[in-house]
Amino acid sequence: MIKQGHTLRATSRTDYSQLCHQMGIQFFRDVAEFLEADNHVILICTSILSLSKVLTSMPLTPLKTPTLFVDVLSVKEHPRDLLLRVLPEESDILCTHPMFGPDSGKDGWKDLTFVYDKVRIRDEAICSNFLQIFASEGCRMLQMSCEEHDKLAAKSQFITHTIGRTLAELDIKSTPIDTKGFQTLVQLKETTTRDSFDLYSGLFIHNRFAVQELENLERALQRVKEMLAQRMNEELGTENT
Repeated sequence: MIKQGHTLRATSRTDYSQLCHQMGIQFFRDVAEFLEADNHVILICTSILSLSKVLTSMPLTPLKTPTLFVDVLSVKEHPRDLLLRVLPEESDILCTHPMFGPDSGKDGWKDLTFVYDKVRIRDEAICSNFLQIFASEGCRMLQMSCEEHDKLAAKSQFITHTIGRTLAELDIKSTPIDTKGFQTLVQLKETTTRDSFDLYSGLFIHNRFAVQELENLERALQRVKEMLAQRMNEELGTENT
């Protein structure tokens, strides 16, 4: 964002003033002073579980002009509903999910997916300028409703994390006879467990479609077990006759 020429300001519970100074970012220890700084866009970067607490603790009265609020959570209906409830009516709302992180985006954002939903946009110019930050870096820009995002994320991202966490509980490790497929599973375990359990539990608690997908996964495992048991009975029965 800085390389593209944008002016950045930041605030956090943690004191990042030294790091921000090195990067050319103005850092505010006081949230109210940050909100008074006449920002065109406020990008909210919290965990899923802490969003409600952070939003309700923000003193929004110092906002001088209508502002575009953007979230980057991995669930979308939850932040949409919170932002609509908490923010002033004159504030614009853009819900986004950059579908990449420190691992997948470490070498650039080209061809990585950026999902967004224009929940409440009056100033199209500011919204377009913000989205252009990611489009200009080569992201695959995908406009999608928050509901559709959560349906798909429950079937993909949540299932991926669930399988990774399950493999971690199995404590799988590389062996001298690893197949390529098994190496992929070990990598999945390592990748998903690098994310916090707060993130994983947030994907479950605040995505209303995740419960159904977890039940579907349990039923699928049960069906596989039943197929194996049936085949074993058939084979052993054949041998005994």
